[in-house]
Amino acid sequence: MALTCIQKFNELYKKDPEAVAFCPYRVCPIGAHSDHQHGKITGLAIDKGIHLAYKPKQNGVVELCSLQFEKRAQWHIASVPEQKQNDWADYLRGATIELGQRRVLHVGLCGVIEGTLPIGGLSSSAAVTLVFLCALCKVNNIKLTDKEMIEIAVAVENRYVGVSCGKLDQSCEIFSRKDHLLYLDTLDDQYELIPTSPNMKPYDIAVIFSGVERTLAGSKFNMRVDECRSAAYALKAFAGMEYGKFQETHLREVPVEVFRRYKDRLPDTWARRAEHWYTEFERVHLGAEAWRRGDIETFGRLSFESGHSSIYNYETGSPELKALYDIMTRTEGIYGGRFSGAGFKGCCMALIDPSYRESIERKIADEYLREFPALRGKYQFVICKSADGIQ
Repeated sequence: MALTCIQKFNELYKKDPEAVAFCPYRVCPIGAHSDHQHGKITGLAIDKGIHLAYKPKQNGVVELCSLQFEKRAQWHIASVPEQKQNDWADYLRGATIELGQRRVLHVGLCGVIEGTLPIGGLSSSAAVTLVFLCALCKVNNIKLTDKEMIEIAVAVENRYVGVSCGKLDQSCEIFSRKDHLLYLDTLDDQYELIPTSPNMKPYDIAVIFSGVERTLAGSKFNMRVDECRSAAYALKAFAGMEYGKFQETHLREVPVEVFRRYKDRLPDTWARRAEHWYTEFERVHLGAEAWRRGDIETFGRLSFESGHSSIYNYETGSPELKALYDIMTRTEGIYGGRFSGAGFKGCCMALIDPSYRESIERKIADEYLREFPALRGKYQFVICKSADGIQ
């Protein structure tokens, strides 16, 4: 496979890279907006992602460029800016800091980053963080466990970039395996890889880009997390449960029976955020069992229900993403789907019957671009397969 990042590396440095690292993107059919409250999720890595062509720099300098962004980024492993610079490389600066706090770094690297799909909704921030971590570890002869990789990548988002995310994205991009559904409990990291049943009808993963890109840190993502925590904190107080620090409070600690008993005493906004979380928790369980049986119709229906709850209870979704979701629910050959990612930008994912691919692609494009003609040329429809997580 000819990669543009290798060609660009050769142009810049007049030599070939010593290695190319790859991290896949992911989709989460059921389990959205739940990991930051220690919920359960399902996930699939896909055969598209981020490549990094690189070679070590013994002087400790990190020098990177991205084919998706114009600005080149540079820093030294021993003197990374303490505050984010509000550009695409913040995730990688944060990763250098977090890794350097856990291991001794001696070697930097130069490299070229290439994303194979547009940014937005496929956990590109997690993927670029993980692919860079792999490369930085390799040149410094550092070996991390899967758990350490996930912890570092989440810490980058939470502490350096300022997004209050959980570990869904990073876990999917590390634990996933081709032709298996990842079923993960983010409370204790226990997970199962459920193989695709031989009884399951054929499916492809469609990724449908709205053409809209927005930054997650500047969205309402963090507000939604605080609303979930507020609901959990109030429910504990109503029920006479022990509670500690607000930032250490999660809905997972509150039994669903407590929520049902006291939800009418919550502000409406908090109640709907919690309603999404508790119903999504149940949908994940039912979805995993459906996948185990090979029942992709039930699994798809639950994914559609997840998308509906995300719109009406969690209140995410730009007008463009809501329109895509609505079209998907009315399109023959789609088993199910929802926003991919937080729902404030990017794309939708759908599990589709491959025999309907052409009619699905044609109908969605016609209806969506009729409503949003200015996005013609930015809208994309891409078919993906499941894939292994980062190796």
